[in-house]
Amino acid sequence: MTIQAKRSATIEDVARHAGVSRAAVSKVIRDAYGVSDEMRLRVHASIAELGYRPRAAARAMRGSSYTLGFEIPSIRNHFFPKIITGALAALAGTRYQLIVAPAGLDPDGARQAVQVLIDRQVDGFMTISPTLAPEWFEEIGQRTPVVMLGRHDASINYDTIAGDDIAGARLAVGHLRDLGHRDIVHLTSTPEAEANIPSAPHIVRAAGYERAMTELGCGDRIRIVHVEPNEGASRDAALALLSGDERPSAIFAGHDELALGVLQATAELGLTPAEVSVIGYDDTDIAAYPAVSMTSINQFGTRMGQIVIELLLDRIAGRTEPVHEVIAPRLMVRHSTAPWSGGASRAHTDVRQNELSE
Repeated sequence: MTIQAKRSATIEDVARHAGVSRAAVSKVIRDAYGVSDEMRLRVHASIAELGYRPRAAARAMRGSSYTLGFEIPSIRNHFFPKIITGALAALAGTRYQLIVAPAGLDPDGARQAVQVLIDRQVDGFMTISPTLAPEWFEEIGQRTPVVMLGRHDASINYDTIAGDDIAGARLAVGHLRDLGHRDIVHLTSTPEAEANIPSAPHIVRAAGYERAMTELGCGDRIRIVHVEPNEGASRDAALALLSGDERPSAIFAGHDELALGVLQATAELGLTPAEVSVIGYDDTDIAAYPAVSMTSINQFGTRMGQIVIELLLDRIAGRTEPVHEVIAPRLMVRHSTAPWSGGASRAHTDVRQNELSE
């Protein structure tokens, strides 16, 4: 993979374009006293046209901001607080503060959130951006230290950290197969939710599911169901799936929020884990609640947050070589998975319903 470095506009470029001195541009950037409205408009117009970002110049004038940014798609995802907890633990005792920027799932919102962090002159930032292209981060990484979480990008100008999603999918499928399940459905986000980026986590997990099913002799039973990445959509899809003629005996969900929607559907239909086992991914805190007790794949979010900070601080200190960290996952077995009953319970229910209808 070859990345063509794109030259970024400098403060000198802005000065030439606006027809003013470098000092005048600096005054406008710093909103200093004594700048005329006409000059301010001219300089801002040049900044916009050239795509100049004043972070480098401003940092040179005032030193480190001792702030780090964290762009996340949502504050509702139960996995992200684990990462934040780890990051804050790693920052304890340092001068650094963490700024969290929720961006939403829309690419424009994510792009704007990242740009706001840069414009606020953070010294570096970590990002969970399933929809933004690697090339965009390659360009940003030439100027600002960046660590991407979750994606398996073969990046050059930024670092990555992710769980081993192929291994995690194999753990999930293998666990269910050991319990006697063969009709294992994978319920996951739509590819569009990750902009069809091959290195995105749910796309990699789906590939891992297919590989594991084939390796374990269940290649003829592969079924992937795509839903919008939220609990409600997962519940609706699971209700349709579990009420149909080809009901699976187990569902492997791409993350815990989707798995919670599946558990809601099994509860509404009165299905036991022996009839339909459910396994999630991320091992969020709610998965361990006794009332939920959901089997899940732990990818050590707290440790991931600590490593992200270490990588960022190394970048800020001057490291330029890319680092790609991969964390081995662990299977956490709880009560949402059980040995398959063989379908006997459903057959008994069908017979009883037929008797009642007569």
